[in-house]
Amino acid sequence: MSLNDIQVPVEVDPNEDTEWNDILRAKGIIPEKPKDPTEELEEALEQAVKAQHENRLETKNLNELAELEDEEDEEFLEIYKQKRFEELQQLQRKSKFGSVQHVTKPEYADEVTKASEDCFVLLHMSAQSAVQSRLLGSIFVELARKFPEIKFCEIPANRCVENYPESNCPTLIIYHKQQIAKQFVTLTQLGGSDCKSRDIEKVLVEVGAVKDADERLEINQNDEDLEESRRTRFVKKSVRGPGISNNGDDDDDDFYD
Repeated sequence: MSLNDIQVPVEVDPNEDTEWNDILRAKGIIPEKPKDPTEELEEALEQAVKAQHENRLETKNLNELAELEDEEDEEFLEIYKQKRFEELQQLQRKSKFGSVQHVTKPEYADEVTKASEDCFVLLHMSAQSAVQSRLLGSIFVELARKFPEIKFCEIPANRCVENYPESNCPTLIIYHKQQIAKQFVTLTQLGGSDCKSRDIEKVLVEVGAVKDADERLEINQNDEDLEESRRTRFVKKSVRGPGISNNGDDDDDDFYD
């Protein structure tokens, strides 16, 4: 045995900041030195500030972008202007509804479920004897005009599901990609008899049917509150759980029996 074959154990403190430890870390012999918590926090804050700066124009509409021409880089501003133009054109192409469509049970599969492959479909299972149902009906008329890219439908509940309880009306079901994205039995979770169009708009934002910066949203109509709402909206994420099903089952096969 030569001297080169003799191995002498060497004590190494992996937390020491030495050149030798740097070599060992590079070779994967010892683990990376844990980051200082304060240093980690500073890095996270720096990244957050950087991301906020890079996305500072994300919620600006065309008029607001025009007002920033003297403050922002022209090329950077043009990117967002073009993005807004494309979004408007895409929205115009999708805007093909504009009113509440009354459907029958035989039409349900085509006009509601299958139609949701290309857009969001809101269905109101109604009962004219229910006050809240009449309230939702009027809200649907208003929102259908405001968001013509979304399909709003109504069907009498007892013609859709046999013996469906009037006490469950109105029932609101939101379809997307031929799946139920959200459902509400009565308006209890939406303000009850005090439900307003803005309460339904919040749900549209929640499911992704409308962007939260959309100027058509009632929350964005008040100029004084607009900037504050945009600054704080990201921390006001909904904690509302999934809609309540009458029987705990999202399957809507009963509709076609």
